[in-house]
Amino acid sequence: MAATKSPVLEFDEALIRRYDQSGPRYTSYPTAVQFDETFDANTYRDRARATNVGEDARPLSLYFHIPFCDTVCFYCACNKIVTKNRKRAVPYLAHLYREIAAQSELFDQDRVVDQLHWGGGTPTFLSSEQMKELMRVTADHFQLRSDDTGEYSIEVDPREADDETMAVLREIGFNRLSLGVQDFEPDVQKAVNRIQTEEQTLRVMDAARRVGFKSISVDLIYGLPLQNSNTFARTIERVIDADPDRLSIFNYAHLPGRFKTQRQINADQLPPASEKLAILRQTIARLTDAGYLYIGMDHFAKPDDELAIAQRERKLYRNFQGYSTHADCDLIAMGVTGIGSVGNTYSQNVRTVDEYYEVLDAGDLPVFRGIELNDDDLVRRYVISELICHFFLHAQDVETRFDIDFKTYFAPEIEALEKMAADALLTINEDSIEILPKGRLLIRSVCMVFDYYLNQKHQTHTFSKVI
Repeated sequence: MAATKSPVLEFDEALIRRYDQSGPRYTSYPTAVQFDETFDANTYRDRARATNVGEDARPLSLYFHIPFCDTVCFYCACNKIVTKNRKRAVPYLAHLYREIAAQSELFDQDRVVDQLHWGGGTPTFLSSEQMKELMRVTADHFQLRSDDTGEYSIEVDPREADDETMAVLREIGFNRLSLGVQDFEPDVQKAVNRIQTEEQTLRVMDAARRVGFKSISVDLIYGLPLQNSNTFARTIERVIDADPDRLSIFNYAHLPGRFKTQRQINADQLPPASEKLAILRQTIARLTDAGYLYIGMDHFAKPDDELAIAQRERKLYRNFQGYSTHADCDLIAMGVTGIGSVGNTYSQNVRTVDEYYEVLDAGDLPVFRGIELNDDDLVRRYVISELICHFFLHAQDVETRFDIDFKTYFAPEIEALEKMAADALLTINEDSIEILPKGRLLIRSVCMVFDYYLNQKHQTHTFSKVI
């Protein structure tokens, strides 16, 4: 199929208000809500070994969860261990090495690692020597690329990094960097307990460029306490001046009932919905004026960035870290709470460090739940992925891949989309569905129509708002 243009946006506040419902972010389909503990470590082993069979065994993607943080950011919804005791990383790494060894035994050694990511937590909580050792152990058990052609990325807190850190990360093979910023305004930073100067951030970015990182991404959050369109505009201007290759502009979802650290945020200081929309509208306009392309969801990238290229070539996909360029990989997740995607399965590791240590000490894998996708899951995953990554779905592609009649199979969904079509969010053609500029910010709402599980009456899980 021919390459597609990068999507453009049209901000329609009335439609956004109408369709701004709660729903999944679709880093997977089915979502983690559907994972079940009947899918255990033994099931995972069987399914993992099966992916080695035949000539079409896929490359690998490795994800490592490093859960430690020196301080807590009040907005954070990640699995983390807040501690200033650096020694706590020692037993964690020892157990992580056991998991690396056990996981490597399930996969043929000639399967190259095209993608690698360290997330957290704060991966740079580790010392330089610990980071070097972790990469050495990984290379002992998996075939890492030595020619810098893989996509090897790491999340970095600028408060936990300096010039030496950047040099070490580049030396051990990382070539892509994701920096947490959230907001440069001192009052906002104080309100969320993340004091991080602009100078700290720029220093790390400059150091990364000097040692040859290929791509730098910056994460921002809108909807935090004391933010308004004027203050966030100042942060956006500073970020544009810093010239990152990618940006992620996340909507803060205040769910203190689910995430204890968010209870420390003063809810009275959160901007109202109207102000959040003003921030979002202004941010989109400014980034577009600065030459960034809207990739989808919360993501923007320069036209020559790999994300933008992958989208134009219809090769973009989503995984548990967001948009990615390596759809052809089996994703192996290691560390507490890590979620992997191997073959037609998803699996998740245990949630606490104590459980993690106990299972590995017993000689088992720490997988505690997951799901094996059925035929309907596979069809709907493809449909949702195409829409959320490319804003376009060709019915013939679905019919060819899955041997179904699209209109018959999705008759209820097509009928449900008619209202969105009437609102100019999308068009339903004879052989395709295309998301229009007014609908691209609301792509999660469109995808929810195709979510079998979400549309079952017994589903009660709380998701964040679309916008």
